[in-house]
Parts: sequence; C-alpha cells; structure tokens
Amino acid sequence: MEKENIAVGLDIGTTKIVAMIGRKNEYGKLEILGVGKSKSLGVARGVVNNITQTIQSIQLAVAEAENNSGYRINDVVVGIAGQHIRSIQHSDYISRSNPEEVIGDRDIDLLINQVHKLAMLPGEEIIHVLPQEFKIDGQSEIKEPIGMYGGRLESSFHVVVGQASSIRNVGRCIQSSGIELSGLTLEPLASADAVLSQEEKEAGVALIDIGGGTTDLAIFKDGIIRHTAVIPFGGNVITDDIKEGCSIIEKQAELLKVKFGSAWPGENKDNEIVSIPGLRGREPKEISLKNLSKIIHARVVEIIEQVFAEIKAYGHEDPRKKLIAGIVLTGGGAQLQHIKQLVEYITGMDTRIGYPNEHLAGNSDEEISSPLYATAVGLVMNSIQNNTRSAVPIEVVVEVAKPVVQRQPEPQPVQNEVVAEEEKEVVYADIQPKKEKIQESTENKIRKSFFDKYVDKIRDFLDNAE
Repeated sequence: MEKENIAVGLDIGTTKIVAMIGRKNEYGKLEILGVGKSKSLGVARGVVNNITQTIQSIQLAVAEAENNSGYRINDVVVGIAGQHIRSIQHSDYISRSNPEEVIGDRDIDLLINQVHKLAMLPGEEIIHVLPQEFKIDGQSEIKEPIGMYGGRLESSFHVVVGQASSIRNVGRCIQSSGIELSGLTLEPLASADAVLSQEEKEAGVALIDIGGGTTDLAIFKDGIIRHTAVIPFGGNVITDDIKEGCSIIEKQAELLKVKFGSAWPGENKDNEIVSIPGLRGREPKEISLKNLSKIIHARVVEIIEQVFAEIKAYGHEDPRKKLIAGIVLTGGGAQLQHIKQLVEYITGMDTRIGYPNEHLAGNSDEEISSPLYATAVGLVMNSIQNNTRSAVPIEVVVEVAKPVVQRQPEPQPVQNEVVAEEEKEVVYADIQPKKEKIQESTENKIRKSFFDKYVDKIRDFLDNAE
C-alpha cells in the first residue's frame, strides 16, 4: 500500500505563527487535516529577534496542529520574509559539449547551480534562483528548453537574496522545536500559489500580501515571476498609530482596528462614537470612528504608495498596460474595510481580495479560506510539490483505562461490592494528571507535619505550666 503524502507548512509571521497539515484528495484539491495557531513572540518585521520565545510559539502551534489532525509532524516547509529580503535580475549561460544531444534536466540544474555561485554582498545568501525565459543558440522567448537541441543555453533569472544570519536563525528555531526544515520559500511566492490563477499570472498581476510586520509584493507576467519586494510596514504599524493617536493600550487598538476600522474616512458619520472601558476604574474613553478612520487612512495610504512605487519601478510609469489583471490583496491587512476601494483610487488599477479557497477542498473550514491563511495554504501546496511525507499518524494507546475495561466484578456480599466501588474510584483517579495528585499529597504531608509539631508544643507548654 502506497504511503500517504502528508504535507506541512509553517508560516512564521510577526503577528501569528501558523502550522498547517494537509494532503491532496482524489480530486486534486487540498484537504486541510489540522491547523495550529499561536501568537508570535520574538519576531519583528518578519525577522527573529528572540530565539527562545519564537521556539515556544512554534511548539505551541505545532502541538495544536498535531492534536487537531492526529498526525505527528516530522519536517516543515517554512515561509521567509523580512526587510532584509531583496531581489535582483541576472542572466547566465552554459556551453554544452555536445550540441547534438537533447537538452535535459541536468543542463538546467547545471545552469541554476552556476547562478548559485554568484558573489553576494557580505552576510547575504541566495534563497531562490527562478528561471524566467531561456535562449538556445540566440533563439529567444523559449519557456521550456527540455527536449530541444543546442550548444549555448542561456537564461534570465530572478534571484531572491536574504541575510544569511536571519535565515540560519529561522532554521535554528525549527530544529530546536524538535522538527526538521525541509524547505524555505519566499512568503509572497507561497501566497501567490494559494490565491492567484494561472490566467492572472499570464495576463500580468501584482500580489500585495499585507501582513503584521511586512507588506510583500510579487509581480507576475506571461506566467513568470518578474519582481519581488518586501516593504517593512504592515498591520502592526496601523495598530501603533491608533494606540498613540487615541491614547489607548495596544490590545484595545487592535480590537478597534479589526471591529470598527475603515481605510476610507468618508464612510463614517461624525456622530458615530465607540466607548472604550477605562483602566483600573477610570472613566470610559469615547472615540470618534471618523477620527479612527483618518488615522488608519493616513498609514494605509503610505504603505500602498510605497508598494505602488515598486510596481511602477517594474512597469515604468504606467503599469496598468502591463498588468492587465491588476492587483490582488491578501494577508490579514486585506480584511480591513474599504481597503480595496482605496487601493483602486491610489493606483487606478483593478483590485480584488485574494482568498485561498480556489485550491481547497469543498468541505474545508470557512476560517481557513480567509486571506489570513493564504501564506500557510501556499506553503502546504509547496510541500506537496516537493513530494515530502512530512507527518505520520499518531498511534494512541490508552494503557491506564485497560484494567477498568477488563475488570468483571463477580457477585459477592454487599461489603465486598462497596470495596469494588472504591477500587473503581481509585483507578479513575489514576487517570487524572499525576502532577496535581503528587502536589496535593505533598501539601497534606506538610500540613500534617506542621499540625503535629504545633500540637506537641502546646502540650509541652501546658505540662510546664502545671
């Protein structure tokens, strides 16, 4: 019997860490077996800045995913982002010794390995080498060179580069959590796999993934990745602005943004007010929703303008002619009210919200179809493409309950029946967590010892008094 291909993706974000376990069903759709989510501690703007806290957050997310799915995770494909990520365009070629031989995978791998040897800036490391278009003996615009003849094989590449120390820190957190790292993927590429159609990639599209700490950009044209960028601003900056502007704590600011926030101030009336409970018995604070929207609007405009500048750097002054499919918004920030309309107003490009439900099985949980989980879904898809078996079923063996099931009480006198009932209670008590039982008995011993000593001292005192 063929073993199941179970894939696992781990999205280490600034706001949350998501572990997702999935597999392909008989219809080729992605069936999600389990999801684990924990608050991300120790990550700022996509970069690990506290190893210990990040390990704990990863372990919590992994444990929850394992409990929900019934599978034990062995290895994961991890998404990487952060302000240290940059991309470059590079062209390279190889001369084949025998042009009469057909070009194969070995030639493509040789060309890609040659690009991996490029000299980078100190402390940098190549994450991805993505071939774009090939040339064979001067013949250009070849998308699939395998099976063709030629002496000189040339290609343009999109090379993604990041800080080596940041990449190693992510790897260390994974291994210290008790799991192996099977692959690294740039997060906007994973999100693109989850929410973009092949038609959009052919027509030309810009994917904007608004996360907690960073906003990631990926541009596709003719079905090929053309440009990637990471802007070091995200939803957390909006929350900080609300916190400062309204003089409230961070938790309240996040809640305000999610429940009442809007990127378009004109949608709110002047008399719309929300009341925030005061701290430690202080008076409640009243906040105008119009003022709240103005704070959010100012920061979102700044983020979108920076992203649009990156898009224009690729498509020159008028990217609308190159990117026919427009813009797709995804990530947690895409759930902000009226952000689609604001992006359309600033860029003049058609915009839609990207949901990962196109690749998901029909019985998937509605929550997983949220833009919030687009990166995690993309990472699971990437793990499936790598043909990894990243998780195995957990075999549950309950040994404690076995004596209770096997015991068959025989008819006995009434006194013995009472004893049997007591035995049952003792066995049931053993199933409870042992730590509490030990702690309780220790406390009882201490109390008893103290009481005995105290009683002896009173007796001695009374004897002496007599």
